Amino acid sequence: MSTIDLPALAAAPAAPITSAGHAQLGLAVLVGIGVIVLLIGSLKLHAFLALTIGSLVLGAVAAAPMDKTITSFTSGLGSTVAGVGVLIALGAILGKLLADSGGADQIVDTILARASDRTMPWAMALIAGIIGLPLFFEVGVVLLIPVVLLVAKRGNHSLMRVGIPALAGLSVMHGLVPPHPGPLAAIDAIDADLGVVLALGVVVAIPTLAIAGPLFGRYAARWVDIAPPEQLTPERPSEELERRPSFAATVSTVLLPVVLMLGKALVDIVVDDPADRVQRVADVVGSPLIALLSAVLVAMFTLGRAAGFRRDRLATTVEKALLPIAGILLIVGAGGGFKQTLVDVGVGRMILDISEDWSISPLLLAWLIAVAIRLATGSATVATISAAGLVAPLAADMSTTHTALLVLAVGAGSLFFSHLNDAGFWLVKEYFGMSVGQTIKTWSLMETIISVVGGGFVLLLSLVL
Repeated sequence: MSTIDLPALAAAPAAPITSAGHAQLGLAVLVGIGVIVLLIGSLKLHAFLALTIGSLVLGAVAAAPMDKTITSFTSGLGSTVAGVGVLIALGAILGKLLADSGGADQIVDTILARASDRTMPWAMALIAGIIGLPLFFEVGVVLLIPVVLLVAKRGNHSLMRVGIPALAGLSVMHGLVPPHPGPLAAIDAIDADLGVVLALGVVVAIPTLAIAGPLFGRYAARWVDIAPPEQLTPERPSEELERRPSFAATVSTVLLPVVLMLGKALVDIVVDDPADRVQRVADVVGSPLIALLSAVLVAMFTLGRAAGFRRDRLATTVEKALLPIAGILLIVGAGGGFKQTLVDVGVGRMILDISEDWSISPLLLAWLIAVAIRLATGSATVATISAAGLVAPLAADMSTTHTALLVLAVGAGSLFFSHLNDAGFWLVKEYFGMSVGQTIKTWSLMETIISVVGGGFVLLLSLVL
């Protein structure tokens, strides 16, 4: 999942950079992914280098000109860092301010005091679902990571036991519930009724989140038993603070970007006029960059000043926040480069061509097409837009309810099995300090459960509605 999917799709060339056939493209995908797995898993090469080499190998096997392959990779890397990098940096600063001021302690202590060991995963899923409704996945991750890591460490909980429900909450919102950008794009392409999609999306999302989050988290914690990574886990403030921010001030600061982005989404729905002044202001204020930047600036007062920080102490906090994320930015960027290389050599188009002659249920077809494009490109939003555009003609004779279910089928399919070509895969891997294999056994499997369970509930609803 990536905040750069929409611009990346718009920037993709109309024609592939190679004339290779479907068989050769399929082989190129397998070889490219195989090289990445070998370099990281067996040779212990840094993921940034492995993704770079794997992208070049992919282009070579697909018979793409090397200069165009390099351009695809670098443009994908650049657009990913442009779209995600600043958000990660701002989120890291906000997280550091939360930690150093004692604000994160305040949140964690309150959660630990009110939630038992049994209810903690459900509490994390609920919090993530609420926060993740209007947010891109990456923004939600950087906002929640400090809380997840601190809850796991302070409460002596398994990291996967509380982390998987939080990730599931963000991911379910990403794929199934408007006003998230993915579902909104599918609603527009298929011309579905937003209110019906929202209502049915919530019906599908609740049981899907319960199964893929707290319930699956039990098994994920058994398979992958890891401690929160020390370099990314916020510590208690090193100095003794005379005071710390109140719980209300801390939560309000964390939710500020959520409120701003949700406000933008609501204005877009109600006004729906790009020339309207209110919508133009909301589009700026509610953009992820401005929303997070506003939260950071507010946090300097509501958190930093409230804890007694002076200007030099605030400057030190910002500087220290940025040091641990350099490696994460490069890896996530390289994952975006690999994804763009796949798109530009024509793998997504190959999947669409192959699927045109399938004679199956429209809802199942929509899910399968989104799954195939997701596996090939690593992008949930590219999968959503491509699949929605392909199956849109099928909605002509559908009822309003089934048209909404078609949107949800596309959304569910777009989340299937996040792997090496997804920037979100590398983001989760690095933030949680896992190996590639551990990330596949937890994050990738969780995404697959969301996709399959969500798709199953969509098909079930189609039989009763």
